[in-house]
Amino acid sequence: MRRTRPDRQPVGRGASWLLLAAMAGMVVALVLAQLSLPYAIMTPGPITNTLGEVRDGTPLIEVEGATTYPTDGELNFTTVRVGGGPGNETTVFDYVSAKLSSDATILPVDEVFPRGATQSEIREENQAEMVGSQQEAAAVALRALGYAVRETVSIASVSESSAFVDLLREGDVVTGIGGVATDGADAIRAEVAKVAPGGPISVTVERDGAETTVEGTTVDLEGRSVLGIFLRREFDSDVKVTITAGDVGGPSAGMMFALGIYDVLTEGALTGGHEISGTGTINADGQVGPIGGVVQKVIGAKEGGTNYFLAPHGNCAELDGRVPDGMEVFSIATFTDALAAVEGIAADDTGELTRCG
Repeated sequence: MRRTRPDRQPVGRGASWLLLAAMAGMVVALVLAQLSLPYAIMTPGPITNTLGEVRDGTPLIEVEGATTYPTDGELNFTTVRVGGGPGNETTVFDYVSAKLSSDATILPVDEVFPRGATQSEIREENQAEMVGSQQEAAAVALRALGYAVRETVSIASVSESSAFVDLLREGDVVTGIGGVATDGADAIRAEVAKVAPGGPISVTVERDGAETTVEGTTVDLEGRSVLGIFLRREFDSDVKVTITAGDVGGPSAGMMFALGIYDVLTEGALTGGHEISGTGTINADGQVGPIGGVVQKVIGAKEGGTNYFLAPHGNCAELDGRVPDGMEVFSIATFTDALAAVEGIAADDTGELTRCG
């Protein structure tokens, strides 16, 4: 039997146009996928319990040289995912997706990342900030509990406008101002403040094992005397605190680290068994500073199952109308405020605490 081939059906003009349109759409999609935009996008990240353990079972906070106590509840530090920036540019699709999401914040990339910085430089800076925040958190918690903490202040850099630009070097350890011995950054600032703006002043430093004194003048900064130098603070104590936070960078977990350290060094559960999240930088003087991405961090905490959040006072305005239902957010300006908030939550007595949002 002779087999007949089916008739070929001609492709109509309409089908041809559809095929061309589909191909053109694919080309446009490919072009848009490669096109980067100068924006950074913040979305909620995960939360981590400072009282918990890391993946290998090691406590996130370890202490040597002091008695530690079992505890309960959670003191979580919060994170944000940041898209955009060097090596991870924002595409048109990323931008449109973020525009359609109520959880995302879009910012000019230069407001989030230093102009011209590479991905590795940003990572190194974030890790350095994390290490610094851990040191200051430990200093705050230990001092609050009466442990001795020794402070070393060295020169990080000198401004070109400073009279000491050619006299002081990075790494010089500051030991005195104006002939008065100083044992910390507060003492240095106090002695500098005694000198009139533009007035003569001496700085004594330890360099290469020898003490050196240099003479200069202060800089007038809006009516205040400053040296025009940037200081690096390092802390040492007989009580050794080690924090293992994984790949998280930046200084914004400082306040929660300080609370976690305080908790493991005191009897009983500071949280009363509650799950509490929060964010905020902390300096060795116990001052809590604002951070980026606070809206996303509150959302991430809610998604992580916590209903209590500690937010820096300086971020409260950003949370107006943005606090998730069922979440209580408390305004924190100092470590003392943070302790009071956690103790109030533990006692189910938060009526006197200042709230955000």
